[in-house]
Amino acid sequence: MYLRRSGIFLITLTSAALIGGIVGCGGGVVEYDLTIGSTAGGSVTTPGEGTFAQDTGTDVDLVAEPEPGYYFVNWTGDVGTIADVNAIATTITMNDSYSITANFQAIPAVQYSLTVSSTTEGWPSCAEVTTPGEGTFSYSSGTVVSLVAEPEAGYRFVNWTGDVGTVVDVNAATTIITINGDYSIRANFRSCLSRILAAGGFHTVGFRSDGTVVTAGSNAHGQCNVEGWTDIVQIAAGGFHTVGVRADGTVVAVGWQYEGMCDVGGWTNIFQVAAGGAHTVGLKSDGAVVAAGWNKYGQCDVGSRSWTDIIQVAGGWDHTVGLRSDGTAVAAGSNAYGQCDVGGWTDIIQVAAGSWYTVGLRTDGTVVAVGDNTYGECNVVLWSSILQVAAGNWHTVGLKSDGTVVAVGDNYYRSCDVVGWTDIIHVAGGRRHTVGLRSDGTVVAAGDNSYGQCDVGGWDLF
Repeated sequence: MYLRRSGIFLITLTSAALIGGIVGCGGGVVEYDLTIGSTAGGSVTTPGEGTFAQDTGTDVDLVAEPEPGYYFVNWTGDVGTIADVNAIATTITMNDSYSITANFQAIPAVQYSLTVSSTTEGWPSCAEVTTPGEGTFSYSSGTVVSLVAEPEAGYRFVNWTGDVGTVVDVNAATTIITINGDYSIRANFRSCLSRILAAGGFHTVGFRSDGTVVTAGSNAHGQCNVEGWTDIVQIAAGGFHTVGVRADGTVVAVGWQYEGMCDVGGWTNIFQVAAGGAHTVGLKSDGAVVAAGWNKYGQCDVGSRSWTDIIQVAGGWDHTVGLRSDGTAVAAGSNAYGQCDVGGWTDIIQVAAGSWYTVGLRTDGTVVAVGDNTYGECNVVLWSSILQVAAGNWHTVGLKSDGTVVAVGDNYYRSCDVVGWTDIIHVAGGRRHTVGLRSDGTVVAAGDNSYGQCDVGGWDLF
């Protein structure tokens, strides 16, 4: 406060003023305390951390240094005289005692997306990716993600496709993937339901859950002589022969033996078979393909490098088609009608071969076809929501996601009369007839029944 005596002003300083003033008790410059700290992830290197005495009015350099994996955020606390609170190197002017903190945060790991899906041939919801699930997930760079694909009864895991560069084992249902980018992967499953029912030239074949086989229709060449077959896990029907795969991967065949198409006794490790007009094709568990029988047009020439990594095969009258794990297709044999022009196909999950045409089912449920279209058997461009396709001689059949069936092509024998079918989980096309498997294991048929090939009303395959 100010005091006036005899015209002279006297100044009296309080103790607070003495502490906070410019001049100290001894006439020197007043010092203030600067207390500096930091959060986890870094430190203040200049002037350091702790409490420092600074002369009033001094500009003190401040330098913060983050640790690896962290970045500097800002200065907080008594920051009124800091030149730039957001600068890692700045100054503070000492006009009082201050306490400040340098703040650091961990650098966020780069986030990538992992999109997981699955494809199946046949009835829906019979296989899925259970870990991490299906959909799109976000992970930090370097994260190792477990992958578990689980098929239900009647389905088999095939492989992982898509961005699989960091998947440890693309052929294992349980494996891991390391996330170093945005990836989209797909678990591929194959339906065993598609191997339960088959339609040949003039006969129909089915195998029961106990591994035995039932047939109906013409037996002119012994193609229905399957009474002794046991432990069967898949069947195929050709023009005049029948083929079965045993649980141990070996193969049996009966029927017309034109040029050795039933010479499959030495085959091993077979995962799937297909029967053409007069040839037999076998898919091995390692993705390689073997064939026997009539080879006039090269339909059995499936041993080249292009026939590797195959996950499904189909046989036409004189051509063979293979589906690769990447969704592309390959074909061998006669191409008189363009039935082998499948080189540009992509995103295919199933193939079927008619007499002189080929059909492919895409992942989006649409269908493509090439080859002979004399009877409109290739008129499938408007089909949608298709789960499975089958090819007869001159007609094509499609199983829709709602369990109904569509068909196009030659209908002289009523093989396309499938409009009223419901609750179907698999279809097969013969020379002049069509058969469908219901979800309860019973079978329906339409078309030519001259040889009793449609007499399947009493079948119960489950």
